[in-house]
Amino acid sequence: MVLVACGPFTPSDSVAFEPLSDLLEVVARDRPDVCILLGPFLDAKHEQVESCQLLGSFSDMFRLCLRTIIEGTRSAGSQLVLVPSLRDVSHDFVYPQPPFPFPDLPKEDRARVLLVPEPCTLDID
Repeated sequence: MVLVACGPFTPSDSVAFEPLSDLLEVVARDRPDVCILLGPFLDAKHEQVESCQLLGSFSDMFRLCLRTIIEGTRSAGSQLVLVPSLRDVSHDFVYPQPPFPFPDLPKEDRARVLLVPEPCTLDID
């Protein structure tokens, strides 16, 4: 089973990531073999981003989002693929896009989390 979801993962009026939490519940329940998530993870067009009303830096908010995704999919054992978007506020606005830098990726997740460029080609099984 392959689950594919596309951001943004926040409602338009907050950056609380409620839609992301709902998605992680689906992943935990359905336990897909591969979970492909396409950005934007923190949307540059979000009202609070555009008006600089965030409580933390863009990179801090993005790292929090990635940690939430990685920890939320760990128990399902899904192979996780994260694809950037040109609208990701904490990533380079160039095309083709390099993969997300995430040097803090926990060792136990390195085998199942794949950070890919955009565009990319995936060969699943």
